[in-house]
Amino acid sequence: MVIRAYQEMYLSKAQAALGDAFDYAINICSIPGDDFIKLFTASSISKRMENGEPAYLAGKSGMDIASDVVFEATGRHLETEPQEHFGRSVEYWIGWAVCYYQWYFARSFREIFEVFSLDDLQKMYYTLHEADITKFADIADERIRDHFKETGLKRIRTLYGCTQAELAKRSGVSLRSIQMYEQRNKDINKASAESLYRIAKVLGCTIEDLLEK
Repeated sequence: MVIRAYQEMYLSKAQAALGDAFDYAINICSIPGDDFIKLFTASSISKRMENGEPAYLAGKSGMDIASDVVFEATGRHLETEPQEHFGRSVEYWIGWAVCYYQWYFARSFREIFEVFSLDDLQKMYYTLHEADITKFADIADERIRDHFKETGLKRIRTLYGCTQAELAKRSGVSLRSIQMYEQRNKDINKASAESLYRIAKVLGCTIEDLLEK
């Protein structure tokens, strides 16, 4: 079962805000799309949205979000005034659609944008922007699952630079269990809450990051 960070009632506002942030940053402030994606995924703002922080779900506008992302990374403020335009841009749809996928499957923005470039998403827009959003989510999830064939535990442990033996020693979870979780010979979703907590604490991630989706 996917554990989502916030209730669906906040989703439409979060989608609109992230859509507006992408549109404002890329089309109004002329920040190259892939550069803005890098800034966003590296920022604390993306993590706050993933974690369901109310200020970034319903309290801030897209302009605020884009400005916060750029200020955190560069120390400068975006001061370009938004321009009135009619209809939703491709970039708006990208932020809007990715926000839905992130919420529905509880993946990180970093993972999503590791698989999809701005160009990839722009191409998807032309065939999917009039379809139900679940169509985009299903196609995106198939590609992301194919990309991340390793378990979340192995991927996070490797990124952290920790061996299986080190993780076992520091977490108190047996080496055999860790090996079996990573090989999917044992279902990590059925591990005890205590074991998951210990592993997550060592790796600096959340319990949800370790669960198989």
